[in-house]
Amino acid sequence: MITLVARILLGLLFVFTGGSGFYLVFSGAAIPPAPTPLATAFQDVIFRSHFVLFVDGVELIAGILLLANRYVPLALVALAAVIANILAFHLTMAPGTIVLGLAALVLWVVVALRYRESFAALLQAKTQV
Repeated sequence: MITLVARILLGLLFVFTGGSGFYLVFSGAAIPPAPTPLATAFQDVIFRSHFVLFVDGVELIAGILLLANRYVPLALVALAAVIANILAFHLTMAPGTIVLGLAALVLWVVVALRYRESFAALLQAKTQV
């Protein structure tokens, strides 16, 4: 039951955040201010280059997969990279706003523990031929 709730919350989180990036780019809405000057410069580059569409596309697709309970291990692998980047951003440029990234990490770990057998081959030092 806890895994189900965590999977749904994680899916909703990334559907919302992924969708909001598309909304901001295509609607011309104002980008929310970043908490530090360095974070503002980083955010400006990400949005002006439209790189945000790639990241938010991964978030949106992975979130939908989690909500649909389809290809969950694939969604978790994709979100591992996204969450690592979210945490890196907050640790290096905006530490005061890391709470949501940590919440995403906790939800990810809860769901990933349920699917740990799917990751066994990824964690082998040598591949079998």
